Amino acid sequence: MGPTHAMSGAAVGLAIAQVLPAEWGGVTTAEEAFVYAGLAAGAALLPDLDSPQATVARSFGLLSQVASRTVENFSQGFVNLTRGRRDPRCNNGHRTLTHTVWFALAAGAGATALIGAYGKSAVIGLLFFLLSLAIRGLLPEWSKKSDWIVVTGTAAGLAYGAWYFIPAASLGLVLGSAVTAGVAAHLLGDMATKRGIPVFAPLVPLRGRRWWNLRLPRFLSIRASGPADKALLLVFSVLVVAQISLIASPPLVTALGW
Repeated sequence: MGPTHAMSGAAVGLAIAQVLPAEWGGVTTAEEAFVYAGLAAGAALLPDLDSPQATVARSFGLLSQVASRTVENFSQGFVNLTRGRRDPRCNNGHRTLTHTVWFALAAGAGATALIGAYGKSAVIGLLFFLLSLAIRGLLPEWSKKSDWIVVTGTAAGLAYGAWYFIPAASLGLVLGSAVTAGVAAHLLGDMATKRGIPVFAPLVPLRGRRWWNLRLPRFLSIRASGPADKALLLVFSVLVVAQISLIASPPLVTALGW
């Protein structure tokens, strides 16, 4: 579910921020690491844009609903256009095109290219969009109870802070890698569900099928919104808190050269 995806993105983002070379992504301070994790948390909701019921589809009202319907319909058509001889006809675009490794790579590359083309305007827009998703994913109950103006204002404030903390020279790569990391975290989570996802579709066929699902063995798979999902949310929450405590501690900051 959305909160578990967002928290897993934050946990993965914090982990990557601690090992990502400065010359690759410019993560050189604790503040930048937290921003990176926030971006990854928001990006971890992106694949579910193909589902009108998902958190990301409900985050920006009519605009995101229209975008979600468009992505769902496009994904459905793309599957039917590229399916193998043994693939059944697709009647629902959810968990198809946006749940592939190619989408993870394309999303990160797209963010980087957008910043390269439009500079600061694209940066502020992407920060606002991704951090808005992160807030709604990490704080679902607060977001539901609060007026949308409050949530939007909070996201705008965080976007401004993120712009202030991240070095301008490395913004494209920072955002791009955070987006890919967040989407990848989402894909790993959905692979653990009973249905699985078509991670390598449609470029890697298997026994006459191009849209075959990769998943864990049945005895290890979980059900979305089930007890295991809630347990994973708790695990990722603990990992996030633990990593924040470590990153904020002076000894680790010194060890990382921040």
